[in-house]
Amino acid sequence: MLVASGFYLLGVALNAAANNLIMLIVGRILLGFGVGFGNEAVPVFLSEIAPVNYRGAVNILFQLFVTIAILCANLVNYFISNYHPWGWRLALGLAGVPAFMLFIGSFVISETPTSLIERVHASELAHQVKNPFKKLTQPSSRPPLVIGMLMQVFQQFTGINAIMFYAPVLFQTVGFKSDGSLLSSVIIGLVNVLSTLVSIKTVDKFGRRALLLQACCQMFITQTIIGIILLVDLKATGSLGHVQVIVVVLLVCLFVMSFAWSWGPLGWLIPSETFPLEIRTTGFAFAVSSNMFFTFVIAQAFLSMMCHLRATIFFFFAAWILIMGLFVVFFLPETKNVPIDDMIERVWKQHWFWKKYMDCDHDENGQKVPNQIHP
Repeated sequence: MLVASGFYLLGVALNAAANNLIMLIVGRILLGFGVGFGNEAVPVFLSEIAPVNYRGAVNILFQLFVTIAILCANLVNYFISNYHPWGWRLALGLAGVPAFMLFIGSFVISETPTSLIERVHASELAHQVKNPFKKLTQPSSRPPLVIGMLMQVFQQFTGINAIMFYAPVLFQTVGFKSDGSLLSSVIIGLVNVLSTLVSIKTVDKFGRRALLLQACCQMFITQTIIGIILLVDLKATGSLGHVQVIVVVLLVCLFVMSFAWSWGPLGWLIPSETFPLEIRTTGFAFAVSSNMFFTFVIAQAFLSMMCHLRATIFFFFAAWILIMGLFVVFFLPETKNVPIDDMIERVWKQHWFWKKYMDCDHDENGQKVPNQIHP
């Protein structure tokens, strides 16, 4: 987290002071490193310090503050959009405030007990795996690795970041003026925050699978209806009638609402709680890398896809949501109220599909040996 805050501060300074394109690009790259380090460390930290009965709620605080930050960014963009020529510098520079808070906080917080066991006071048993990257290739590591990476990939293929990144462009396309599209982004950001609060109250009560499946139904329906409205009613001028515009905005809000109490926070929670100690940091790093890569892919491809596919882009994301729902039904085990260090015995070894990977690993000579991953 200390390293992440350092990259954040350097990136913010370069972006706010930029007088050429190179400074902006380098600043964004540094911010990207900060996001990578922060997203890898914070969810694992929260999962390790949280009591088992409140682990979901505590971990979702990470996603809650992400949504608050998105809302704040939308508010800043809305209120300073008419301040020229320095408004954009203020918008970029204000990102230094939370970065500085993270920097100070990194000196105050303590290491988690699990981290101390792993790095300082570990027994021979806990340190028998000396190469965690190699351990990830073992059969017993595949269930949490596959689940962790797919949760991150599926999170992006809901289409949420495409909608959040390009909400102003999307709403201008369906008929909003510039200020109206920015205001709609603020409304979506507020829905995002409030719905994440719902997740904090429900995740440890109803479980992970129930929230994910309910959200898949809601997201599939909203994406499909948006696609139908745009396909049928979008005029040749590229705008909709007043009623249709209101319906589209409401449907987008319903979509964001369902994502915010499910795939948004649980996409980080589930990978952070399913890896065993020996590969937890390494495995979660792979999951975060998957998230960052597909965030980049979707962000770069969305505008081109929207130009070529037009309304059918919503059917594209709806199809992925259907696949995600089937994945949850058949392959995602429930982790509610399971201690983070008991996942192997109580989750993976009990699952109809994943249990076959938990019986044995292979040594350096390719010979089968008993599974040596311990909770």
